[in-house]
Amino acid sequence: MTGYGRAEATFENQKITVELRSLNSKGMDLAVRMPSILREKEMEIRNRISSEVIRGKCDFSIYIEKIGGATSTVIDKEMVKNYYAELRALEEELGITTQDVLPVLLKMPEVMQSSKEELTEDLWQQIDTLITECVQAFNAFRRQEGNSLETDLLERITSIAHLLLKVEPYEGERIETVRARLNKNIEELVEKNNFDANRFEQELIYYLEKYDVSEEKVRLTNHLEYFKTTLNDEIEQGKKLGFIGQEIGREINTLGSKANHAEIQKLVVLMKDELERIKEQVLNVL
Repeated sequence: MTGYGRAEATFENQKITVELRSLNSKGMDLAVRMPSILREKEMEIRNRISSEVIRGKCDFSIYIEKIGGATSTVIDKEMVKNYYAELRALEEELGITTQDVLPVLLKMPEVMQSSKEELTEDLWQQIDTLITECVQAFNAFRRQEGNSLETDLLERITSIAHLLLKVEPYEGERIETVRARLNKNIEELVEKNNFDANRFEQELIYYLEKYDVSEEKVRLTNHLEYFKTTLNDEIEQGKKLGFIGQEIGREINTLGSKANHAEIQKLVVLMKDELERIKEQVLNVL
């Protein structure tokens, strides 16, 4: 199931942005990007996101951007003074005078240094709050998508149930066709004085069993109802819905193999089409 969440805030002279996005996946695949000052919190953050997302191919990012005020780069003044003293000594030795040496001094090695940033408790509290807001937005996005998904699945399950009801009128036609064919064959056998009552009874039982779809209809109806019941259960029912979908497919296939009627076969094809769409959508269910 896809999902997206974002939260941002300004803390002191920094803009903090937290973003979480996911695509459908059978398992949990989490990629995390964050500043080095949060390295000590990475495992805690990973566990937290994994427990909320459950499964999916996820990208989680935290960005911290300076928006003004003090920078993270500082000048090592003692280093500058040492370089300056050496330059002046060199000038005297060589008998030359340099008017402005500051630009040269600032380019000297190790003069400009980045100050080491530390994760303060206040900064972490702000980031922690943003993670919570981001995950809440992410779950809200998923719930909205899940509601649409539930509506679509229910409509397709209902469609299969309606198609199953349309099978019944054709069952009578199919039985009459078989009966007419058997009667014709019996008449021909009687005329030829080659009628075997036991063989006829065996043939009749064979056709009755071969074309009877009562059990398939009952089982298919039960599976459809079970699918709807499971859909209304708590989360993490995606795999279970997939298994029920497989059972629905088996009954539809058996119904098709026993159909022996053009119109019933058309209904079976429509059922299979709806089931394929259901299987595709179930992959997006947690």
